[in-house]
Amino acid sequence: MKKELIDLIFPGIDKGIDYYEEKYPKRNLSDNAVVTRYAPSPTGFVHIGNLLATYIEKKSANQSNGVFFLRIEDTDQKREVENGTRLILEGLKEYDIEFDEGPLADDSTKGNYGPYIQSQRGEIYRTFAKHLIELGSAYPCFCSEEDIETTRKKQEAIKDRIGYYGHYAKCRNLSDDEILEKINNGIKPIIRLKSPGSFLNKKIFHDEVKGDVTMPENDMDIVIIKSDGLPTYHFAHMVDDYLMRTTHVIRADEWFPSMPIHVQLFEVFGFESPKYVHISPLMKNDNGSVRKLSKRKDPEVAASYYQERGFPHMALKLYVATVANTNFEEWMNGNPDKAIDDFKLSFDKISSSGSLFDLEKIINISRNYISRLKASEVYGNVYEWARKYDAEMYNLLDDYKEYSTAIFNVEREQAKPRKDFATYADIKTQIWYMYDELFNEAEKNYEFQKEFSKEDITSVLKTYIQKYYNENDDKDTWFSNIKAMCSELGFASEMKEYKANPDNYKGSVADITMIIRVVLTTKAMTPDLYEIIKLLGKDRVLKRFEYFMK
Repeated sequence: MKKELIDLIFPGIDKGIDYYEEKYPKRNLSDNAVVTRYAPSPTGFVHIGNLLATYIEKKSANQSNGVFFLRIEDTDQKREVENGTRLILEGLKEYDIEFDEGPLADDSTKGNYGPYIQSQRGEIYRTFAKHLIELGSAYPCFCSEEDIETTRKKQEAIKDRIGYYGHYAKCRNLSDDEILEKINNGIKPIIRLKSPGSFLNKKIFHDEVKGDVTMPENDMDIVIIKSDGLPTYHFAHMVDDYLMRTTHVIRADEWFPSMPIHVQLFEVFGFESPKYVHISPLMKNDNGSVRKLSKRKDPEVAASYYQERGFPHMALKLYVATVANTNFEEWMNGNPDKAIDDFKLSFDKISSSGSLFDLEKIINISRNYISRLKASEVYGNVYEWARKYDAEMYNLLDDYKEYSTAIFNVEREQAKPRKDFATYADIKTQIWYMYDELFNEAEKNYEFQKEFSKEDITSVLKTYIQKYYNENDDKDTWFSNIKAMCSELGFASEMKEYKANPDNYKGSVADITMIIRVVLTTKAMTPDLYEIIKLLGKDRVLKRFEYFMK
């Protein structure tokens, strides 16, 4: 094609690709450094699939002293949502996912390989497309949507492959005069790749997860520049990853069938293609049928689902790590004192078949994680969560910092800490009775596990408070006093005695503590009763006993 005609198709594009190759030189990194990117469209909320992808991308870059950058792929502007980029940045920052390079929430940028937003890179894409036409590897296409639809129907009728290729590629061999005539008639072209491939040729494509996979070469003359001047995903991916010096394209498995196209695009330019790492989707067991986790059907897909329910961010990160590498859980169990960042991720430990999403596993990880936190850390985390999601709990924590921290410390900093709390939202439902503001207003449902007469319960309460309650008792003394009460009130002080001769007693020492526990908390199951009594203090204990006896 004549230079004058190419310049007519690309007005104002007067730089060559060598200008951009010089502007974005090879990075000064070691040979094994991974340069990778998270490349979302600004079209919606952050979800658990994003967290999985960014964990693998960031981890592989960081552990190799490479670069992890953010690129916003907004060339399909019909799908873009308002403030989409800011929402992505803020959503990922909640999980400590920050980038070495890329756009920032205040519309500034960090890094020397930008712009990092594709809609701002139009001149670069047109320069590369122009170069491809000059090489004879691309051409302008003037086919209308009606033309494409007519071709598709013909292909369906004879059961041929659907697409724009071979003799179906009507504009592939237009003469310069035909092209000029169409442009002069006001027909705006799109730009297509002139594929050198043959569908009959089989080629081995290597993926870092799947290994070597044999697929047909691409023979489709795909669109690389749309009529609005913006590139398609396929073309932008190639140009950007080449100029940003991406070494590893880590992305969702749905793009794996596109490998023949993407590798071919690098080849027609004479560029070395990056390595590909395709991540299988999270699956869900839906009443016996396994399907892909869905953003539309499954609320637990959204990262906000876990934030609102008070899951620690680290719990979700730990879960994502177990999905990312099949050996992470074993490593974590064998290295309980190490941090998640100490783990070395390996591409060959990424499952090629995908993982079954397991909410119960997230809950269990969360429960174990919270149990290992110090009381002060629990207080701080619950305080920040309640600030957003529970004003009542926030006010209580704000008013009673030391008291609340002491509550969180019951049976915590010990060899086998309690694992009551799976989320920060759980905490209020389990310790509400420790706050008079909640206890006094609550409708009481006393969970006595055995039936005792009102007289027997009252006798236990009065005897305890009048003869055996002492705020200064240590735990052993306190329990000795409880046992002493048993003999006085007709209860067995030893469980062996009670089990051997239950008819000789009103109940056992366990029943005495159960009565006190339930009257103070309404609950049959709570943390250590001695600790609860110590924290409530004498005034609260008396008031709750009196309330019950009235």
